[in-house]
Amino acid sequence: MLKTTPFHPRIAALCKSHAWRRWAGYVVASSYELSHEREYHAIRVAAALFDISPLYKYVVRGKDAARLLDRVVTRDVTRASIGQVLYTPWCDGLGKVLDDGTVARLGENTFRMTSADPGLRWLEQNALGLDVAIEDVSDSTAALALQGPYARAILQQVADCDLAGLKYFRLMAARLRGVPVTISRTGYTGDLGYEIWLDSAHALELWDALIDAGAGYGITPAGMLALDLARIEAGLMLIDVDYVSARKALIESQKSSPFELGLGWTVDLKKERFVGRSALAEEAQHEPQWRFVGLEVDWHSLEGLYAELGLAPQLPGAAWRMSVPAYAGGEQAGYATSGGWSPLLKQYIALAHLQSRWAAIGTQVEIELTVEHRRKRAAARVVPRPFFDPGRKRG
Repeated sequence: MLKTTPFHPRIAALCKSHAWRRWAGYVVASSYELSHEREYHAIRVAAALFDISPLYKYVVRGKDAARLLDRVVTRDVTRASIGQVLYTPWCDGLGKVLDDGTVARLGENTFRMTSADPGLRWLEQNALGLDVAIEDVSDSTAALALQGPYARAILQQVADCDLAGLKYFRLMAARLRGVPVTISRTGYTGDLGYEIWLDSAHALELWDALIDAGAGYGITPAGMLALDLARIEAGLMLIDVDYVSARKALIESQKSSPFELGLGWTVDLKKERFVGRSALAEEAQHEPQWRFVGLEVDWHSLEGLYAELGLAPQLPGAAWRMSVPAYAGGEQAGYATSGGWSPLLKQYIALAHLQSRWAAIGTQVEIELTVEHRRKRAAARVVPRPFFDPGRKRG
């Protein structure tokens, strides 16, 4: 049976579309209105409020807490300062990605790890012999993401401290209208944003406080359809869509290493040991076979495909998630995994896996599109990720 998040009483009352979906065993809103357009634009011009409570959340405590996490993930956890948040993947013994998420250092010997898939058993297996306690706080900890240009101004209305000094990928304890929370300068939209972590018992109180404080700033509750489009613009990957967890892969070719996913920067081979290190050290000596890249579809090419049939171009109303072949040099060069029309950039964009020889920035490729029931190919080119990267995100 699907669970509801601590914010569900408010969300259910606001969700006029009745468009729901599953996320990690919870029911969440796809969009609040019949279209997600207003919710998407709130991310980019005002502020959007997302319920991200379904994330798996684990608190790791003890003398060997840092040692355990350092053993599991590819980043160097021991060097993280108190109040720092690390984005990181973690791998199996062959260096293939199992999941990606964050590790936040809450204290000298206390960390919070978030993940898309369940990770408790994996942590416990790697904790053998270590002085550490692992607590699954997924249900007891509620979480909201407030994202957009006015996110800081709204939070400042209710915070008991100055948020101006909270840097990108850092966190701090605070009270929001008396509710004790932890605020991290993180998010999944590629914009100025914060994530707020709190005890589930205070969820509705906090929701009401933020909606009240944000009324003059255009705060808008937003669902997964708006978030999906924003994260594609930000060039951010999604498990089970843009890559397959090594734990779920049925064949070897479905697996990916951090280098193949554009996450080589997260692999710290200076660490003496972590799960998958030997395989990753060997792979680092060679160019990856695959690259995770951005694609921009050429408008004139797209328009021409429809014009041949006497039609105006038809654009997807929401971001798509499916495998779409990409071609170059007379052969299949790879495949796109998610994409859509960016209202902000006025560009048809996609995230794709390409064989390395076709993955250089500026390379001309083709992407398969279905036009009036016929498979066609539109011209596209490889571009850097992210597609959208405003200075306010870090500033």
